[in-house]
Amino acid sequence: MSPDPVASGAATPTVSVVVATRNRPELLRKALGSIAAQDYPGPVELVIVYDQSEPETGLAADLPLTGRAGGRRVLVVTNSRTPGLAGARNSGVTASNGELLAFCDDDDSWRPDKLSTQVAMMTTAGAGLSVCGIQITIGDQTHVRVPTPADVTVAELARRRVMEAHPSTVVVSRAAFDRIGWVDEDLPGGYAEDYDWMLRALAAEKVAVVSKPLVEVLWHPGSFFTTRWAVIIDALDYMVDKHAVIRDSPRGLARIYGQKAVAYAALQRRSDSSRWALRALRLAPGEKRGYLALAIASGVVPADRALSWANARGRGI
Repeated sequence: MSPDPVASGAATPTVSVVVATRNRPELLRKALGSIAAQDYPGPVELVIVYDQSEPETGLAADLPLTGRAGGRRVLVVTNSRTPGLAGARNSGVTASNGELLAFCDDDDSWRPDKLSTQVAMMTTAGAGLSVCGIQITIGDQTHVRVPTPADVTVAELARRRVMEAHPSTVVVSRAAFDRIGWVDEDLPGGYAEDYDWMLRALAAEKVAVVSKPLVEVLWHPGSFFTTRWAVIIDALDYMVDKHAVIRDSPRGLARIYGQKAVAYAALQRRSDSSRWALRALRLAPGEKRGYLALAIASGVVPADRALSWANARGRGI
């Protein structure tokens, strides 16, 4: 096995940034502009993967690609694998050429020093993987979520998911990605594909954690999965079946049971909602989603208001 470029002391390996997109042209331009404007001194390859939508081949003309020390290159491809985010990300990895891989959602954006900071830390730590903090923007509100090394472990991820270890923060060597494996295209609707991949990544690789918010994560009405409750239930069941570390974590399992309870309540399946809410509360009496689900199922709180309240706090359900 050849060593990772960052572990070998290569200071400026080529970074391929995979951006999967679907019908968000204006947000996509902002995301790509923030990637092209990185102060990273090495080469950066922007791999734009169009998923279930027509490619915009002239997009590169609007990007600040010149004047960068390492050069910037744009590659436009279509998702040739399973429709959805997981297949699109894997298509981007296949088409890319860099020694390092990074991911950015098409509605997120990066601060200029993101890549330079993370690659430098990976080199110093000899790590194959890096994550950083995020700033969540919801309307005129912002919430900063910054991980510490103690947060970014398999056990902690199973317990509370660690939303600050967001996919748009990931930088990973290609060798490490090969060891971790593909983004799972079998997850129902592609929901929680980032969570699944990160659980596998932290089990396989040393991670360099940058405790700074270097990514702006935009939450907005157009975000996918906002109200796809039935898909969310199926995906949560899939995750519990797949990952023993979740099944072995009472707090983590309670969180997922609480999410299922909220989803069933939103679907007006009161009996199922109450059953999963009580299971969540038996495992962890402090699991707020259990109480929230009971309130939704009883008609005290409408589901859309509960979702808006959670999003306004920068937490989600």
